[in-house]
Amino acid sequence: MIVRKLSDANQTNRRVVSPDGNWESTRLLLKEDQMGFSFHITTIYKGADFMMHYQKHLESVYCMSGKGEIETLADGKKYPIEPGTIYMLDKHDKHMLRAFEEMTMACTFNPPLNGKEIHNAEGAYELDAETIEK
Repeated sequence: MIVRKLSDANQTNRRVVSPDGNWESTRLLLKEDQMGFSFHITTIYKGADFMMHYQKHLESVYCMSGKGEIETLADGKKYPIEPGTIYMLDKHDKHMLRAFEEMTMACTFNPPLNGKEIHNAEGAYELDAETIEK
């Protein structure tokens, strides 16, 4: 059994802050945990407006607090995000994420992340990212 507390993980290198200042993510479950997916609590800061395109990962995101929107770039459709909304990037959807308020999100990734991932120039995570040191 694996048991972790978010408050404890926030004080470790499991908390990753984006270099562009748009988000921070505490990675509670990672590839090394051998569960087949990773689980993160991610904060998207108010005013964030950035493109992502997970070409090698599938992601689901559940909004716990805050408001924003996601726009699929293939068709320009915009979807409001508010507490209780979940979206699934099941087709490696290239998208824009905008935070009108600070948003707290619960995120899962398949395949699981290693720990130190940040978005590359294409808005994706690399499969061979560095693992978190224990």
